[in-house]
Amino acid sequence: MCELLGMSANTPTDLCFSFTGLTRRGGETGPHKDGWGVAFYEGKGVRMFHDPEPSATSPIADFVATLPIKSKTAICHIRQANVGNITLANTHPFARELWGEYWVFAHNGQLPNFSAQKGMYEPVGDTDSEDMFCDMMNHVRQHLSRDTSPIQLTDTLVSLAKGYAQQGVFNCLLGNGDWLFTFCSTKLASITRRAPFGPACLKDVEVEIDFAAETTPKDVVSIIATEPLTNDEQWDIYERGEWKLWQDGEVIAKGKVDVPEHKKETEMLSPDPEIERANTKKSDDTASTQ
Repeated sequence: MCELLGMSANTPTDLCFSFTGLTRRGGETGPHKDGWGVAFYEGKGVRMFHDPEPSATSPIADFVATLPIKSKTAICHIRQANVGNITLANTHPFARELWGEYWVFAHNGQLPNFSAQKGMYEPVGDTDSEDMFCDMMNHVRQHLSRDTSPIQLTDTLVSLAKGYAQQGVFNCLLGNGDWLFTFCSTKLASITRRAPFGPACLKDVEVEIDFAAETTPKDVVSIIATEPLTNDEQWDIYERGEWKLWQDGEVIAKGKVDVPEHKKETEMLSPDPEIERANTKKSDDTASTQ
C-alpha cells in the first residue's frame, strides 16, 4: 500500500524532518519502492519533485530532504504499485489547474473497476489514482463555480470521496495551496504541533529534532500521514470514513461518512505482470552494481 504525507501550517515551514522519515519507508523500512513525489506550494506556484526510483535510495530525495523549502501546504507520496507501470508519469502527487490555481492530489488505495466521467481533464499515466483525480476535477469544474467557498466545496468533495470509497480503498490528500482536504478509507493519522514545542524522534531513522529551537510561539504546524512518523508523540488516528479540511494548520471542518470496509490492497488485486517484470529487472540491475 502506498503512503501519504501532508502538511498544513500557519506560517511557511519546511518539511525536512517528516520527509526524511517517510522516504525511509520507500524501499528500506517499508515496501513502497515504486516511486515518490512531493509538492510544495509557494504563493500561487508549486515546486514539484518526482522520481520513479525508491525514495530510500534516490539521490533526488536525499537532495530534497536537505532543502529547507518553506511552504504552508505540502503533499507527498511514496508508491507501491499495483495498477499502472513503474514510470515517472505514474508517480504522485498529480497536479491540474482550476480557476487560476494549481490543485494537487495524492491517493492511497485501489478502485479495481473504476470508470471516470469524461471531461476536460484526462490522465497522462495509467493509474486508477490519476483517473480518479481527473474525474473529481471534471465534476468540480462542471458543477461548482470559482467563488464557491472551501466549506461549500467540501460538501462536494466528501460526496465524491464517499462514492470512491464505496468502490474500493480511497485515502487521499487534495489541496490548492490555501486548504488541504483529507479523507480516510482505511488509514490516516495526524498531529498538530503548537507552543509549547518539544523534541520528537522519527520511527524509521535515528533522527531527532527539538521543535522549540526551530519555531516561534505563534506557529501551528499539522502533519497528516498514513502511519505516525514519530515514536514519542501522540498522533490522532482517523476513523474509517472520517474527513477533515485543514487551513493554516487548523481543522476548519470535519465529519464522518459511512463507507464499507474493504480487503487489504494486496488481497484485492494481484500485481500487474508489467510491474512484476519491472521489479525483477530493478532487482537484477541493483545486484549487478553492488
